[in-house]
Amino acid sequence: MHDTSNSHPNMHWPAGLSPNEAHAFFQRQAMVTTPPDRAFALFTDVSSWLDWSPGVTGVSSEALEQFFYVQWHGHRFEVFVGESEPPHRVGLLGIGAGVQLYQAWLITAVEGGTHVVTENVVRGEAPKALDTLSATWVRLLDDLWMAQVNRMADGLPWHLVEGDEPP
Repeated sequence: MHDTSNSHPNMHWPAGLSPNEAHAFFQRQAMVTTPPDRAFALFTDVSSWLDWSPGVTGVSSEALEQFFYVQWHGHRFEVFVGESEPPHRVGLLGIGAGVQLYQAWLITAVEGGTHVVTENVVRGEAPKALDTLSATWVRLLDDLWMAQVNRMADGLPWHLVEGDEPP
C-alpha cells in the first residue's frame, strides 16, 4: 500500500498530502463506457452516496459543495472540496476518525468511453496501524472504489485497467 511509484503524474495534491508524504496510498484505474460528463455528475451527486456508497450512512449536502460532512463506517468526516474541474478532475479532503484522507480523481475521455483514475492519500495514526496490522483499510478503499466505478458505469460494462487488479 505504500508503493507510490504508480501515482499518476497529472494528479494534484494539497501541501502535506502527496503520495510521498502518505502513511497509506491507494490507486486504482478503470475504463467505463459512460461519457466523462455523466461519470463526473454521477460521482459528485453527494445526495446519492447514501444509496450506493458502502459504509456511508449520512451526508449533509445534496451536491458537491465547498464543505459538507459524510458519516462513513461510523465516523464523521468533514469534507472539503480541494479541486473541482468538471468533468475532468475532483479532489476531496476528508478529516475525521484520526485521519486526513485526500481522494483525487482524473476522468479522461478515451475512445469508447472514459478512463478513470483515483488515488487516495491517508495520513494519521489510524492508517499506520491498519496498514501494518491488517488489510482492513485496503478492503474499505477497494469496496469504495468498486462502488464508485459501478456508479459511474451506471450498469454498463467496465473493466479494470490491466495490471491494476485489487490485492
